[in-house]
Amino acid sequence: MSESIFEVAKRIRDCAIRGEAWADGDLARLVAEAATDEGSSALFGILAEGLSDLFEPRLVDAYARIFSEVIAAALPQYRADELRARYERVRRLRRIQGNPRTVYVLSRVTLGADVAITSVMLDAARRRFHEARIVLVGSEKSYALFAADPRIAHLPVSYVRRGALRDRLAACPRLDEPGSIVIDPDSRLTQLGLLPVCPEENYYFFESRSYGGETDDSLGILARRWAAEVFGIAGARAFISAKEAPDIAADVAVSFGVGENPAKGMPHPFEQRLLALLAGRGLRIVVDSGPGGEEEERVRRAAAACGDSVRIFRGSFAAFASIIAASRLYIGYDSAGQHAAAACGTPLITVFAGAPCPRFTARWRPTGSGPVEIIRVENRDPDGVLARTLEAVDRLLG
Repeated sequence: MSESIFEVAKRIRDCAIRGEAWADGDLARLVAEAATDEGSSALFGILAEGLSDLFEPRLVDAYARIFSEVIAAALPQYRADELRARYERVRRLRRIQGNPRTVYVLSRVTLGADVAITSVMLDAARRRFHEARIVLVGSEKSYALFAADPRIAHLPVSYVRRGALRDRLAACPRLDEPGSIVIDPDSRLTQLGLLPVCPEENYYFFESRSYGGETDDSLGILARRWAAEVFGIAGARAFISAKEAPDIAADVAVSFGVGENPAKGMPHPFEQRLLALLAGRGLRIVVDSGPGGEEEERVRRAAAACGDSVRIFRGSFAAFASIIAASRLYIGYDSAGQHAAAACGTPLITVFAGAPCPRFTARWRPTGSGPVEIIRVENRDPDGVLARTLEAVDRLLG
C-alpha cells in the first residue's frame, strides 16, 4: 500500500519539530499533491497548523523555510530565498510613522481570531488615525462583527479553507494604493506573512507565533502590547460592533462549536446533560445551532429533552455574538464564542479540550474585562468535566 500524503506531511512536521532536515522529495511530493483537496488538507491541516499551533519561536523559522518553498513552487513569480529574506525583514518591530489615508487590516480568516486579535488592530487604527479610512480585508462573516462601526469599511475577500493550494494563495489582492498601509495580524491571507501584498515599507506584521515567546500571555494581551509598540496606542482592546441584534433574552448563551476540530469537544452525554442541568436551575438558555450538518444535529439532540427552557438559535455568528453580549453567562468549547464573550465582558466558561500543548491553551485563552473560567480537559471524562463546569456556573451566577 502506498504511503498517504498525510503520512508524508506528518514526517516533514516531525522532522521540523525535532530540528532535523526533512527530505526534499517529501516536500516536493506534498507540493505536487497540494493541487488536490486531500494534498492541500495535509499541507495546511497537518504541516502548517502542526507547526504554528505549538507557538515555538524556533518553529517559525522552519515554517518560513518550508512555506517559502511551497509558495515559490506554486507561483513561479516568487523565489524562495527572496521570500525568506523579506520575511526576516518584516518580522522586525517598527513604529508606524506619518498619517496614511487608508489603513488596511487583514482578517485572520477564523472568526474567533478576528475578535481576539484583528479587532485589537482595528481599535488601535481607529484611535490613532482619526481621518484615515480603515478597511477590514476579509469575509462578509468577519465584517459583520464590526459592520455597525461607521469608521470601518470592508474589502470583501474570500479565503478557501478547503481547496487547492493555488486557490488559497490567490485569495488576497494587492493593496498598494498610494498613501495606504497594511496591518497583518498573522493572517492566512498572506500565509502568515510570507506572501507579499504591498510595498514592504507599508507593511506592518504581527508575528503572533513567536512574539512574546518568553511569556505565557494570551494572544489578546500580546496583540495589545504589539499595538502599543507599533501604533503608539496604549489600551487598544478587542471589541464587537454588530448590526444584527436579535430580540432574544437568555440567561446563558451556549455554543458547542468546535471549529471543524472534533478533538475540542466532549463525548456524549456531556452536552445533553449540561443543557438539562442548566435548565433544571431555571435558567433561560440559548444554544447556537452552528453552521448546520452534524453540529446542528448534535445541538438538537442535546436540547430535545429540555423543553421550552432551551431555545436553539439559527443565524449568523455576528447575531449570536449580540446574544452573548446580552447574556449573564456564556459556556462553550475553545471556539469563536469564548472570544466574543471576552470582548463583550460577559462572564464565560470555556471547556478547553484538544490542545496540542500547554502553550496553545495559554495563547488562545479568552481575555477580557469579565470573569473567565477555564476548564482544562486532560481526560475526556464527561462526569468529571461536567461537575467542574457546574461548579464554575455556580461561582459566576451566584
